[in-house]
Amino acid sequence: MSLTEAQRAEIAAHGQETFSTRRPTVAALEAMLYAPQEVLDHGFLRVIDYMGDDAAIVQAARVSYGRGTRKVSEDAGLIRYLMRHRHSSPFEMCEIKFHVKLPIFVARQWIRHRMASVNEYSARYSILDSEFYLPDPAHMAAQSEVNRQGRGEILAPEAAAEVLDILREDAMRTYRDYERMLDGENGYGLARELGRINLTLNTYTQWYWKIDLHNLMHFLALRIDPHAQYEIRVYAEAMLKILHAWVPTTAAAFEEYRRGAVTFSASMMAVVRRMLAGEVVEQAGSGLSRREWDEMMATLQTPTP
Repeated sequence: MSLTEAQRAEIAAHGQETFSTRRPTVAALEAMLYAPQEVLDHGFLRVIDYMGDDAAIVQAARVSYGRGTRKVSEDAGLIRYLMRHRHSSPFEMCEIKFHVKLPIFVARQWIRHRMASVNEYSARYSILDSEFYLPDPAHMAAQSEVNRQGRGEILAPEAAAEVLDILREDAMRTYRDYERMLDGENGYGLARELGRINLTLNTYTQWYWKIDLHNLMHFLALRIDPHAQYEIRVYAEAMLKILHAWVPTTAAAFEEYRRGAVTFSASMMAVVRRMLAGEVVEQAGSGLSRREWDEMMATLQTPTP
């Protein structure tokens, strides 16, 4: 992970600060505050601040005046009920703020999740570092023949090495040109807001990203899915670990009712009921398209006829 000595010192100093508070805190998350978790080759993710815990969700759902005296099992049951029936507002009472360093192309996927507050490093004001994401050969694959937005077979080692050379050389060349365009003495003195347009999408950027718990779980449900692009999925997997440290009861319910669950359409459920009644159902007579049928059968782990 590429952090300058000044950045490491700043993080270390931040981690030594303590504040007295009357609000609830979570010991497991407190231990993780400010510490960067390495992601990809130069990226990181760290928690900057948070508000609320599992008890805050229960308190909001019951609209109680205090944190309550009910058993932990009762609180867990309520959280599971809220998750199961998709009651979102109690989860919105908790918030968390991350500091993330990520490639620009990952950031452009990430920003599509609009229910968050974002402040990104400004390349109009500051000069971006010469750091670029270069994929590991194990993750370099050809275009999938069945998924228009996914990967297929891993490239042969020779081809992967050549592609890496292209990515590295292009990134370094454009960054050298970027520096020369900005240089007022030996270059052109170009405005930073214009010079940045020449950089490659694997250049690293940084941002602060604050989101409530409900929308964080929606982000995770989509981005930890095996179909999500690897480069954003690894960030989501790191955030999932943080979720378990922060709100363990909610995280367990999320694993049960969101990550480990599936949704069938009304037509799919009609087919399942016919199967349970003993009827042999074929795709042609199911009322489902071939893609819907294949997805349903894959979920049921039943060979497609």
